[in-house]
Amino acid sequence: MTETPWPAWVCPAHQQTLVDRNGDFVCPDGCSYASRKGIPRFVPNSSYTAAFGLQWNRYRLTQLDSHSGVPISRDRLARCFGDELWDHLPGKYVLEAGCGAGRFTEVLLDRGARVTSVDLSEAVEANQDNFPQNGAHRIAQADILKLPFAPRQFDVVLCLGVVQHTPSPEETIAALYNQVKPGGWLIFDHYTHSLSYYTKSARLFRKVLRRMPPDQGLKWTERLVDVFLPLHKAARSFHPAQMVLSRVSPVLCYYRAFPGLTDELQREWALLDTHDSLTDWFKHFRTRGQIRATLEGLGAKEIWAEYGGNGVEARCQRPAVQQ
Repeated sequence: MTETPWPAWVCPAHQQTLVDRNGDFVCPDGCSYASRKGIPRFVPNSSYTAAFGLQWNRYRLTQLDSHSGVPISRDRLARCFGDELWDHLPGKYVLEAGCGAGRFTEVLLDRGARVTSVDLSEAVEANQDNFPQNGAHRIAQADILKLPFAPRQFDVVLCLGVVQHTPSPEETIAALYNQVKPGGWLIFDHYTHSLSYYTKSARLFRKVLRRMPPDQGLKWTERLVDVFLPLHKAARSFHPAQMVLSRVSPVLCYYRAFPGLTDELQREWALLDTHDSLTDWFKHFRTRGQIRATLEGLGAKEIWAEYGGNGVEARCQRPAVQQ
């Protein structure tokens, strides 16, 4: 049986199919997109995501299940997919938007999916180092709001840990849904409001760190982790002390959530997620009801939206036949 070809690269500006000329991609209307390190670049730079690109290239192995020996990424992905879709993932064309260093890329490829991984930041280079491009995997640096594909090309569009960091979550969700083929699925998550967030010191630290150059922001995050993480470790078995410390400390830690991680990995996980929380340029919050309303407004069906993970986890299906 002949294998279905990849969805073609198209010009984000003109929606014209691009021609590959010695690794660069040229639009009939005059646009040209260079490849660097074998990765097509559909954006001129990583803009507000530069800090993310820096962290993933420096800590590209940290969150891979194969590196940690703990199925944290697999369990999260399986929960978001749901049993039926998870069981039918082999052979599906998946657009992974906001791929980072590839913690979910690894799981998708292991499940037999054909994966197109995109990210606005230079994390695409870490992703390629971890999972080189081949017949089942390709990578591009691209903007979710200006993706280099014709609409409705993918069986599954996946976007975890990203939507809340974009300028407009509703625009981002609509752009992702636009890539789902009839009968296909969109899966994503989003931060939600919590009393905990509004009563912690992290908001104050973020006002300073998010305005620093990426390398300085990462250095200061490392210093904060080195100061506060030992205190979190000492207090991990004494809940009242941990509750008080979590209000003062801006550091996120996982001694209770992921006890199987080594001390070195506990530090790296704490560093990465603390860096995310203190240097992200955009940070939005939505309720489960708001996420559901957005998906209903797009005409999606089979909507599932529940509180869990980092806030709200959601999936929906594009009707096989449009009304």
